[in-house]
Amino acid sequence: MDNKGAVHGRGILFILSAPSGAGKSTLAKWAAENIPGVRQSLSYTTRMKRPDEVDGQHYRFTSAARFREMIAEDKFIEWAEVHGKYYGTTWDAVDEAQERRQDLLLVIDVQGAVKLRERKLDGVFIFVMPPSLEELKRRLLDRGTETAETVQGRLDAAWAEISESSHYDYLVINDTLEEAQKELEYIIHAERCRMKRRRLEFDDFTMGQPL
Repeated sequence: MDNKGAVHGRGILFILSAPSGAGKSTLAKWAAENIPGVRQSLSYTTRMKRPDEVDGQHYRFTSAARFREMIAEDKFIEWAEVHGKYYGTTWDAVDEAQERRQDLLLVIDVQGAVKLRERKLDGVFIFVMPPSLEELKRRLLDRGTETAETVQGRLDAAWAEISESSHYDYLVINDTLEEAQKELEYIIHAERCRMKRRRLEFDDFTMGQPL
C-alpha cells in the first residue's frame, strides 16, 4: 500500500465544535495548512462576510433563500440556524474527501454535531473550549465586530454549548494557541493509528503468517 503511516489521510471526518470566539476556525485553518492529508470543509453560511474573509476560502456565502432551496434539495449532511444565520455542510464535500482519502475537518456548532451523531456518522468529535468565560469575552471584544449586546448573547449561548461537550470524544482547551495546535495534531495522528483504520495494513503484514 502507498498510504501507510499516521502522516497520511484516511478519509476520517473530524468534527470540531466550540463556543463562538474559542478559536475553532483558527485551529482548523492551521491543521489544514500544516498537517498532511487534512483539509477543511467549506461550510455554506448566510451570515455577512467579515472584512478579512474570502468567499470560497473561509466559507461559501449565500442568501437565505438559496440556502433554504438547498435544504429542500437535501444537499446538506447537516445544517443549523445559529444566531439567526444558517450554516451547513454538503454531502458533496464529505464524499469527495473520502474518495480522495483526505481527512476532513468539519467546523460546526453543537446543533450540527447532534445531527451528525443522530445519523450514526463515523466521525471523531472534538470540542474546543476557552480557558475561562472572562477570556472568551475578551476575545470576542477584541474582534471589533461585536456589540456589547451580541457579546453577552454569545456568552449566554456558550454555557449551553459547553454543556454539550460531554458528548464529544476529545476536549481541547485553547489557552495558548500553540498548545491547542499540538493537542489537535496528536488527536488526528492517534485516530489514524486506530486498528479499524489500519486493518488493511495489519492484514497485509499477517497474510500467510501463523498467529
